[in-house]
Amino acid sequence: MTDAEWALIEPYLPVAATGPLPRRVRDQFNGILWRFRTGSGWRDVPERYGPWSTLYSRFNGWVKAGVFQGLMDALIAEAASRGQVGLELVSVDSTIVRAHQESAGLAVAGETLDALEQALTEEKGAPLSEQPPVLRVMRLR
Repeated sequence: MTDAEWALIEPYLPVAATGPLPRRVRDQFNGILWRFRTGSGWRDVPERYGPWSTLYSRFNGWVKAGVFQGLMDALIAEAASRGQVGLELVSVDSTIVRAHQESAGLAVAGETLDALEQALTEEKGAPLSEQPPVLRVMRLR
């Protein structure tokens, strides 16, 4: 991390009067970044960043205190003030979960289906005939 990057980040990292020296905070922050950038475990973080258990504790404390959310908000605001924010760079990642081929509908006995259909059309005694049904079911024969 360059000195210019650190100058943007440092004001948003809490340093208590009895906590680590600012140089150690920078090392710890770099160690946390290293851990997430490489995808390794906490115990694999190089010793030059400090003890892994300290980095883990520091990370957890910062997460609970909302430090990373505040830092992200501040950096986005800084980039926006410089005209460097573009929504064309936004990316959303998702996970695909495959459903079983028979999971498209729910097989329900006739009496239960009738009760479910009735429940779909009523809410506290008021009919909901204009709303589409939310539950998709198959009638057993």
